[in-house]
Amino acid sequence: MTQSTRLVSQVDTEIADFLASREPILAAVADELSAFTDFSRDLLSGGKRFRARFCIAGWQATSTHVEADEQRAVVTLAAALEVFHSAALVHDDIIDNSDTRRGMPAAHIRFAALHRDEHFVGSADAFGRASAILHGDLLLGWSDELVDGALDLLTDRDRARSTRAEFNRMRTEVTVGQYLDILEENAWPTVPDTETIRRAERVMTFKSAKYSVEAPLALGALIGGASAAQLESLRSFGLPLGLAFQLRDDVLGVFGDAAVTGKPAGDDLREGKRTVLVALARQGMSDSQRETFDDALGRPELDDAAVVELQRQIEVSGALESAERSISSYTANALDALRDADLDVDAVAELEQLARLLTERSS
Repeated sequence: MTQSTRLVSQVDTEIADFLASREPILAAVADELSAFTDFSRDLLSGGKRFRARFCIAGWQATSTHVEADEQRAVVTLAAALEVFHSAALVHDDIIDNSDTRRGMPAAHIRFAALHRDEHFVGSADAFGRASAILHGDLLLGWSDELVDGALDLLTDRDRARSTRAEFNRMRTEVTVGQYLDILEENAWPTVPDTETIRRAERVMTFKSAKYSVEAPLALGALIGGASAAQLESLRSFGLPLGLAFQLRDDVLGVFGDAAVTGKPAGDDLREGKRTVLVALARQGMSDSQRETFDDALGRPELDDAAVVELQRQIEVSGALESAERSISSYTANALDALRDADLDVDAVAELEQLARLLTERSS
């Protein structure tokens, strides 16, 4: 087992132990709160741990000596990133009206089912949404507790402060990036066609790219005492790779196999996501084609045949081919940033492998 694999396994243990430690706290308040830990455990048992792996890789790329407390801090911080990500997913599924997550019912759907199973009064759906909002908030708070636990392990307080500042910035950027995503879904008719790609790229950068790759790398590197040059190299690698990662996500959100992705095929089309892929497609259409496309996009009732037709329109427009070229270009730019960088050789090999996993995946 490689050190990276071993540390990711420790992240899983850290998450499990943390949730177990919070269970009696909730039980002391009320027995009915067990759903929060049960649903959290299920959600956090899945996923590819990409953010944790990048955090660990950032630390391995820059740390010159391995201290037990520093390694434990990285593992705990990586766990915090995974819990933070789960909070974002819970809220994202509410915003997007997504029924599934990682092949399971989304949190708000599970809370709604609880309402029905227990024969509560009122709207099950409203109960589900309200409860899931609180579930996401609880996960956010728990992620912050884990960050505090990680930073308490560091003897170098400057590193601790820099790491906290990076985490705070990431949290702000992904939250406002989510708002920009909502904004584009609602404001797009008022946006000039010449601006749609730039605005979609802005959403892609702040909602996903920076928080999925760049920030986790920087967080691990800051714990490891990275130099300014090392940090810059990792950011130069992380941002374009994060953009490639999100573009791949956009492609899978339209063309992905539901059996593999755990999300219904064409879900992004039903949700009306104004992604870079969609912006590219609209750019390659005539006015009449664009009008027909816009009329169908974002309709929750789209059946499979309608989804297939929209997929066809996107492909014919040349957008899919263009997105694939961009993914390749972003990935190449990311890998170029690692050349001659003052980083640990084994960690660079790990980063190169992660780059392939992120951009060539089918789920």
